[in-house]
Amino acid sequence: MQHVDTLLHARWIIPIEPANALYENYTLVMDAGKILDCLPTAEAKTRYQSDDVLNMTTHALLAGFVNAHTHAAMSLMRGIADDLPLMDWLENHIWPLEQKWMNEEFVRDGTDLAIAEMLRGGTTCFNDMYFFPDVAAEQTIKRGMRGVFGGIIIDFPSVWAKDSNDYIQKALILTESLEAHSLTSTTLAPHAPYTVSDEPLKHVLAHSQALNLPVHIHVHETVYEVESAFTQHGERPLARLDNLGLVNDGLIAVHVTQINDDEIALLAQKGASIVHCPESNLKLASGFCPVAKCLDAGINVALGTDGSASNNDLDMLGEMRTAALIGKAVAGDASAIPAMTALRMATINGAKALGLEKQIGSLEVGKFADVIAIDLSALETQPLYCPISQIVYAANRNQVTDLWVAGQHLLKSRELTTFDMTELQHNIEKWQLRLAEKMDE
Repeated sequence: MQHVDTLLHARWIIPIEPANALYENYTLVMDAGKILDCLPTAEAKTRYQSDDVLNMTTHALLAGFVNAHTHAAMSLMRGIADDLPLMDWLENHIWPLEQKWMNEEFVRDGTDLAIAEMLRGGTTCFNDMYFFPDVAAEQTIKRGMRGVFGGIIIDFPSVWAKDSNDYIQKALILTESLEAHSLTSTTLAPHAPYTVSDEPLKHVLAHSQALNLPVHIHVHETVYEVESAFTQHGERPLARLDNLGLVNDGLIAVHVTQINDDEIALLAQKGASIVHCPESNLKLASGFCPVAKCLDAGINVALGTDGSASNNDLDMLGEMRTAALIGKAVAGDASAIPAMTALRMATINGAKALGLEKQIGSLEVGKFADVIAIDLSALETQPLYCPISQIVYAANRNQVTDLWVAGQHLLKSRELTTFDMTELQHNIEKWQLRLAEKMDE
């Protein structure tokens, strides 16, 4: 018998690829950080042995969720300035707080909080856009999670960089510094068309093509954004990006709530990806992405939570459910966005948007062992007729009991294995007092 690192004997395995596959009484074999085999449990017991064997008789195993758009450190601003429209929320509340408090300590502690929350909710990989991405990457490596970090680019100065050229140079340094880490990669992350002018965007395109880096950007998020762009530039933001050459198969377009049929056709033709953030869009009343139309056109649509300051959580199970339900309502079709489609949006589609589909996003032999276990024995998911539907429409993140990233057991029976929870809670309380003081001024 072959000795391996870990054997997971599960009631169900949902491999994501092939689509709609559901294996009952199967075993996932993990070795050297990757998936070695997936086979019937009876057969696995005759072929493999391990010192680490888990009998998960009430669990479904599936690929870890890929949260394709976050601002992780903003978790420290969860609950600040709720119930406001986007520009009021940003200009009068979030940006002043960032101006006051933004530093490496803020990003370190805020990213830690976000990582802890995401791991406990089944997310194994996240795509981040924020200041001090080097600090966020360092914390992610420390905690054993997988992350993609955007070297944020804007026209105006911040504590992170003095101008667009400085942002770009720091983004390039970040990319070089993370090349040796298997759990991290990078994007170029111009914030939005309304915060980045043409010349920096041209430089972004050149570096993106030279280094094969995706471009991660908010676009067509609100009616105000689109109308203002037309007034200022005489064209809609996507048209401007396309004229600059940025609409291509490396584009990760976030939100995209204000989009017409011609723009859907453009994104499909150019092979761009969309990241749908339904709960943030709802909370900020930004609008609705026509997900069913986009999928029907052949666009890769992934899921993201956005930041906790505008969501107010990093819960991909909740995001899947909301995406499926809103997608049906917007399409006027109850069969639009079925459960398996929502699950693929949260896994393999996210991996594809980030250029990681050959490494993660499904439980296929040879891919990294980024795996989650969801206990479906809870009252809230009984009776159980279809595990896939039950996960999307009924399960909650507290039913995620275990999680592995590259074979490392980061969540074990609901306990985080790479965190000191007392220290984490202390840091959260420290920032709550600081930010509340600023709000009272």
